[in-house]
Amino acid sequence: MFMVSFLDDVFNLTIFFVAQSGAGNNWAKGHYTEGAELIDTVMETVRREAEGCDCLQGFQLTHSLGGGTGSGMGTLLISKIREEYPDRIMMSFSVVPSPKVSDTVVEPYNATLSIHQLVENTDETYCIDNEALYDICIRTLRLTTPTYNDLNHLVSATMSGVTTCLRFPGQLNADLRKLAVNMVPFPRLHFFLSGFAPLTARGSKEFRALTVAELTQQMFDSKNMMAACDPRHGRYLTVAAIFRGQVSMKEVDDQMLNILNKNSSYFVDWIPNNVKTAVCDIAPRGMKMSATFIGNNTAIQELFKRIAEQFNAMFRRKAFLHSYTDEGMDELVKTQIFFSTDDIVCGCFRNLLKLHQI
Repeated sequence: MFMVSFLDDVFNLTIFFVAQSGAGNNWAKGHYTEGAELIDTVMETVRREAEGCDCLQGFQLTHSLGGGTGSGMGTLLISKIREEYPDRIMMSFSVVPSPKVSDTVVEPYNATLSIHQLVENTDETYCIDNEALYDICIRTLRLTTPTYNDLNHLVSATMSGVTTCLRFPGQLNADLRKLAVNMVPFPRLHFFLSGFAPLTARGSKEFRALTVAELTQQMFDSKNMMAACDPRHGRYLTVAAIFRGQVSMKEVDDQMLNILNKNSSYFVDWIPNNVKTAVCDIAPRGMKMSATFIGNNTAIQELFKRIAEQFNAMFRRKAFLHSYTDEGMDELVKTQIFFSTDDIVCGCFRNLLKLHQI
């Protein structure tokens, strides 16, 4: 089943689509066969909903990179929307697979093929790593056996901050285009770390006094990043922080400046004023205040390297390739996609490091 979601129309049955069969954890099946049969129907609904918008900022897609439908059909839908609405922002919340959470062996194939599409067709991609979500549940939230609901709660918490500009018009100085302009110094380096504060173990919530200083500190804590990479291993190109609740703008600016001054070695010095803040005075339900973190950090390449290593281990022996070639995907194309993905993503960062001596 596939659903196109518009915020004021989520439970309308006309936006649900059911195919004859699933993509079966196969990117090629979702992108070329099963997904291709369904895509025209989905695009008709996208057009209808887009035409009903007074001011269309852009599109957001939430999908997994490990399965067949989210990775294959998800990236197909992104490319179709990009083709039809080239001047609108294309934003994706992309869940990166991890063996800690899933036992599907072909996830590295699906993720690698998806990343290639995201490099070319999105303006902003929030990398939400299942490995990091699992570690946060165990280490920070102190859950002994995290469930999918626990992981999904973390994803929705991050999305709630980024999407305030869609849900509270006029409340926020951080719409999708402003985020893209301020966060992306080079076109293909639009893969972001994300985080949310406060993250507190369920049993200790009532004992925690929230302050702007505490939110800021936790936001930049590497243990609470929703991607399994340490930002201290790279440099921040740009950062955005979205605070929600009744907070003082002066205090927010002071705390962010304090972080920047204390950790200046972790920020590039050739982009002045590369930390942006925005405030929405409506706090999430059940909280007095919260903060969402968005960082464009060169350390994100650690995540892509992990996927590439897992991919390469299987691809070297041609394991499972028949599942993809049977769907009409040429093996040579798959080889080219792998190498271009490695070059485009990790290569861009490597060239950037050399060019600017980061």
